[in-house]
Amino acid sequence: MVSKSRRSPVAVIAVMALLLSACQPAIHFLAPTSATSATTIPTGTRIPPTATPTLTFTPTSTSTPTSTPMATASITPPPVAYGPRSFPTDIDPLTGLKVADPKILDRRPVLVKVSNFPRNGRPHAGLSFADIVFEYYIGEGTNRFAALYYGQDAPKIGPVRSARLVDWQLTRIYQAILAFSGADEWTVWPALDAQLGKRAISQSPVNAPAIYDVGAHTVTTVFADSAKLTQFAADHLSIPKVRPNLDGTSFNSAVPDSGLLGSKIGVQYNSADRGEWRYDPASGAYLRWIESVDTNNTVSMVPLTDQVTGNQLAFNNVVIVFAYYTEYAPTLHDITVYFNQKGQRAVLFRDGKAIEGIWKAKSSDNPLQFYTDNGVTPLPFKPGNTWMVITGINSKLTQPVLGQWEMQFALP
Repeated sequence: MVSKSRRSPVAVIAVMALLLSACQPAIHFLAPTSATSATTIPTGTRIPPTATPTLTFTPTSTSTPTSTPMATASITPPPVAYGPRSFPTDIDPLTGLKVADPKILDRRPVLVKVSNFPRNGRPHAGLSFADIVFEYYIGEGTNRFAALYYGQDAPKIGPVRSARLVDWQLTRIYQAILAFSGADEWTVWPALDAQLGKRAISQSPVNAPAIYDVGAHTVTTVFADSAKLTQFAADHLSIPKVRPNLDGTSFNSAVPDSGLLGSKIGVQYNSADRGEWRYDPASGAYLRWIESVDTNNTVSMVPLTDQVTGNQLAFNNVVIVFAYYTEYAPTLHDITVYFNQKGQRAVLFRDGKAIEGIWKAKSSDNPLQFYTDNGVTPLPFKPGNTWMVITGINSKLTQPVLGQWEMQFALP
């Protein structure tokens, strides 16, 4: 420490000479202004292990230093949020995404039934273009899909299969037209005719190429074109191209603060019917995997691609919806979706998180609505496409490993 006593002029001159003759700049040691604060981990929180970082040392350059512009901090864009009401005219209310041409929304959505069995009909065509894909049980240990197109179209969707009782409910709720290939004439057809009328369009030579056959009309050779279905409905069925009110879903790009880890979802119907969603942090989406069975009956999981694009299916939201099934026969079921006013359990998976909530169907012509578990606050979906699994109310959803969830289907 420097003394406060007076120094002689000679001593001061000597000190200044020594300082001027030095070649190195003075080095100042600054004491820390405050201690580093520790991060508090709430009791009971499980922290996933992380890899030890590798430190890389770069030799100091001996070249003459040059002036370098000061780096500026990156600015995080504000979250994008829409809904659940008053969507802008260029925003798809089923995805929360901006569409290239708002005129595409001036029509009814198109719901197409898609087969998952037999396996030789895979990979499916056009599922990656859908706003929403519904998945549900149809009996004898198998499931089927219903793909909903609104914000964009797909030229090839399928294989197109028969309709089920729940399809008229989904079609009414989303104010859509339904495309399918056949239905049970004693049970399903009367319900479709009574509830949908001309909006139920089954494959026939009359509506080709909206629904067309690429082979000998087998269960894996019929496909649909969603844009041509819209045009066929307008030209031949007098179904006008009018924009319906599809309010009801909340979208927010900000990652929710609440929720548990949700990096993987397994959906099991039986030992040989399984789907998996695995979260991909790079894309921020869940990638689809599906079972494959070899000649020795060995089951393995393989990526499920889109026949049209060749890419693995990727969805921004995966939601498990619990609903009541009614079994009339081994392959004839109804699912209570219509007018679910009280609400049932739903679990939303987005951004690697699992968020508990509930779902409701408040009216006959509005999309399913999702809320946090308080039943009041809208549950924010990530802007993008959604895969919706409608499972039995008694199905079990467990987390045997941290972040990895298993859904075992069960009736009713």
